[in-house]
Amino acid sequence: MRSTTRGSTGLQVSRIALGTWQLGGDWGAFAEDDAKAAIHRARELGVNFFDTAQTYGFGASERLLGAALRGELRCRRDELVIATKGGLRRTATGIARDASPGALREGVDASLTALGVDHIDLYQVHWPDPKVPFAETAGALKELVEAGKIRHVGVSNYSAEQMAEFSRTLPVETLQPPYHLFRREIEDTELPYTRQHGIGVLVYGPLAHGLLSGILSKETVFPADDWRAKSNVFRGETYGRNLAVVRELQEFAAFRDMTVSQLAVAWTLAQPGVDVAIVGTRRAHHVEASLAAADLSLDEADLKEIDSIVAVAVPVGGPSPEGV
Repeated sequence: MRSTTRGSTGLQVSRIALGTWQLGGDWGAFAEDDAKAAIHRARELGVNFFDTAQTYGFGASERLLGAALRGELRCRRDELVIATKGGLRRTATGIARDASPGALREGVDASLTALGVDHIDLYQVHWPDPKVPFAETAGALKELVEAGKIRHVGVSNYSAEQMAEFSRTLPVETLQPPYHLFRREIEDTELPYTRQHGIGVLVYGPLAHGLLSGILSKETVFPADDWRAKSNVFRGETYGRNLAVVRELQEFAAFRDMTVSQLAVAWTLAQPGVDVAIVGTRRAHHVEASLAAADLSLDEADLKEIDSIVAVAVPVGGPSPEGV
């Protein structure tokens, strides 16, 4: 497994991070033993970077990840990089953004307990909260760094302008944005900003939440408790047009002895300024194929041909806290 250094953090991490949103309940039911086996297999293959969030089942994903890694967290804690996110809370009607100092302090303590650790390597504000001044959010996290509860601070889903405002109080060390072949807006502003300021980039959704997995079709029916069942990305004309693009990408990938999902992850890692891609799976036998993408190389000719294939795709958005 290839590794890289995350921006100014100095953290040495695998270029593939194992994501755990799928362990929080928003992607349908699963067997915990299968999920733990997938986490163990990722470790065996060299993954040392794991990304979760308090809002993934409000502790469920963090607890499962902590339980699966319990032995190594006790004996080889320094070899693991655990990232989590906070700044969202449950309400009577769903989920709300809350990056207030009090909520963040409570959230960090809850994440430490759920994970079973005494510090979090990378703590990220999950979504910008327009109701709380960024200086207050950054100031609270600075205090938590000084207290030793978190080591490094990043943000997720922030714009370049928002990162600049946050950094006036506490430098943003990492950014976690959505990024895949059908969603590329960060190339215009966020990636140039992070490269200029030495900010590490960990992208989520490189498989477009399954659209680039190669296993979906117009006949695919998502379970009612899977957020994609209610998403316009996975229905109608847009979905059909993008599935046609995926089929072309599959042919391109097969000619190069790779799957379309491996191609999609390798493409994100080939982009200037992208350090790490998050890949999520709940089954051990999928892990090896997913991680192989870190060792694949795409040359300039490949990247140009990929661009020509996706030129007719319909750009899509993704889930928000309010939507899920």
